[in-house]
Amino acid sequence: MLESPPVSNINDLVEYQSESVVSKTLIKGEKGSITLFAFEQGQGLSEHTAPFDAFVHVTDGEAEVTVAQESQVVQAGQMIILPANIPHALQANIPFKMVLVMVRG
Repeated sequence: MLESPPVSNINDLVEYQSESVVSKTLIKGEKGSITLFAFEQGQGLSEHTAPFDAFVHVTDGEAEVTVAQESQVVQAGQMIILPANIPHALQANIPFKMVLVMVRG
């Protein structure tokens, strides 16, 4: 008999670490991936591009997300789409956690 997978609180699966960005990959496959991140205040990801669309859901805290040189504040409970091949960056205004879903076409 197949055992049911455990139910988890997503914010409990990755912890903040001083002056760090912590990540944990939950799923990685041919068609995409799901990765959790925890960013301490002031930490971020510098501007870059990705060849695939990405879905970012902030689950805790707040971040400044820049897409094509336009910045927006994204807070817990909110999401933003990062289009493929468009420069984007993230910066933690306060400690924040997010789920990143990469979708490969």
